[in-house]
Amino acid sequence: MTDHPQQTKKILFIIGVIFVAFNLRPAITGVGPLISSIRIDLGISYGAAGFITTLPLISFAIFSFLAPQLGNRFGYERMVFAGLVTLMLGISIRYIAAAPTLYTGTALVGIGIAISNVLLPGIIKGRYPGRIGLMTAVYTTSMSIFSAVGSGLSIPLAEGLGLGWEKALFAWVLLALIAAILWVPQLSRPVKNEDKTIAGLSGPPIWKSKIAWQVTIFMGLQSFLFYSLITWLPEIMTGKGLGIAAAGWMVSTMQLAGLPMTFLTPVLADRFRNQRGLIMMIGVLYLTGLTGMLVSTSTGWLTGSVMLMGMGQASSISLALTLLGLRAANARESAALSGMAQSFGYALAAIGPTLIGMILDVSATVITPIVIFIGILVVMIAAGFGAARNQTVFAPVKE
Repeated sequence: MTDHPQQTKKILFIIGVIFVAFNLRPAITGVGPLISSIRIDLGISYGAAGFITTLPLISFAIFSFLAPQLGNRFGYERMVFAGLVTLMLGISIRYIAAAPTLYTGTALVGIGIAISNVLLPGIIKGRYPGRIGLMTAVYTTSMSIFSAVGSGLSIPLAEGLGLGWEKALFAWVLLALIAAILWVPQLSRPVKNEDKTIAGLSGPPIWKSKIAWQVTIFMGLQSFLFYSLITWLPEIMTGKGLGIAAAGWMVSTMQLAGLPMTFLTPVLADRFRNQRGLIMMIGVLYLTGLTGMLVSTSTGWLTGSVMLMGMGQASSISLALTLLGLRAANARESAALSGMAQSFGYALAAIGPTLIGMILDVSATVITPIVIFIGILVVMIAAGFGAARNQTVFAPVKE
């Protein structure tokens, strides 16, 4: 009987993490399938439309740097709650169908998501230091499910139900509200502050660690690919001859195909001495999918290629988030590494959607973006081999 309150607290924590994770992507991934409607309705270019997806990444870059400091000052759990409130505010502001409110609201969406993105790995490291892989698998799978749902429901909500793109994007405020309510019990259970000499508080700065930079580059380039693809894959698919609805569902297909890998990759990563075998697997899956998309024109082959890409993509994001815990000695170091990786990483990723949009503005073919994706993948895998070493950011190599 004495364990019952403790079990209840654990269950509430896991449920809270799952619902917070549900909110980490759909407010962004829901934009991609609606890009054409937004672009035409607001009279903006492809490049300006791509900036809608770039804005959250800029917010990620800035606030990922600030989040560990805010978490250390006000508490990680409280800042996650503040992030959810900011997310709701941003979703509500962009309900007003005008370019300034759309961009402002989207920037706030990025700020809200960035805070949880950065602090959740630290919270998990502090609460479950011996189960990083399993807990990371739970929240990355939850995140990926609603990332796919966000892409897949955009067109049905906007056109099928006749809501228009504004209300289709606004619908996600309800999910954020539910998450905020479910997170309230965690506000009274802060992660314990550990050794304050770690994570750059009085010890060496995190950015002096070579492996921290390798994790950062891997995180940044996988994000470059992810956000570029969720934004422009529908456009690339229509360029390959698919209809707009089918092209929109390709984004969901890509993400749904990766769900098993989203769960399995962190669990496997936690069991291996190093994660280089997983890096090789990611490279093979991603490269095969991108090559298939490059040379294929039939719907069947394109679907298969997109599914392979989705498996590589899912493995790369879940492994990147797992490394934030595995390469850290404790919750503070994990939060510091998470802040660095996601700040510099998302600054790198922010280039993607706008760059690809500008290329589509001047290019007569959708082949060029695919070739760029392959080049980015090669560099990502090279950084991943370094990040996969069995070592924490300031500890000696164990292998």
